[in-house]
Amino acid sequence: MKLQSYSDQELVKLYLKGNESVLEELLNRYKSKIYTSIYLLVKDQYLAEDIFQDAFIKVINTLRSGRYNEEGKFLPWVMRIAHNLVIDYFRREKRAPVITSADGTTDVLNMLQIHEENAEDKLLREQTHADLRVLIQLLPDEQKEVLIMRHYADLSFKEIADLTDVSINTALGRMRYALSNLRKMMKVKEVT
Repeated sequence: MKLQSYSDQELVKLYLKGNESVLEELLNRYKSKIYTSIYLLVKDQYLAEDIFQDAFIKVINTLRSGRYNEEGKFLPWVMRIAHNLVIDYFRREKRAPVITSADGTTDVLNMLQIHEENAEDKLLREQTHADLRVLIQLLPDEQKEVLIMRHYADLSFKEIADLTDVSINTALGRMRYALSNLRKMMKVKEVT
C-alpha cells in the first residue's frame, strides 16, 4: 500500500513504531503550506527556511519523546509550532515594522518626528514600549497571535484568517478583544 493513501494519524503511528520513511511523506504533504505561512509572516526566504527547519526538528523531537497527542490534527499542530517559532523570533528581535515611503527609500516615521526627542522623552517611550511588550505576553494566545501578525508582521486580516484557519470575522474579533484587553491592562498599570 502506498503511503499517500494513509491518513496523517496512521503515518504518525507508523513513525512512532520506528518507520522513519513515513516522516518524508508527512513533510512532502505539508511543506509548501507550512513554509508559505512562515514566509508570509517573516518576509525573508532564508529566515523562513530556518524557522521551517526548526519547526520540523521540534515536531520530530516531540514525536520521539511521546508527547504528541493531537489525534488527527497533524497539520494544525505543526502550523501552531511554526507560528509560535515566528512569534518567538519577533519577540527576540523586538522587531517593529518599518514603514517606508512610496518610493521605498525613506522611513516615514522618521519624517514624522517634528521635535527633537530629549533623553527623558526617549526613556519614557522606551519604557512604555517595554511595558506594552510585557502586557502583550499576558494576552490569551489567540489574541496575542493576531496582534503580532497584524502589527509586527503587517499581515492583512485575510492572511491572518488563512494562516490561523479561522474566519476573517473571528480574526477581527480576536484583534478587537486583544486591543480591549490591552487598554484595560494599561489603565490598571497606568501605562500611557
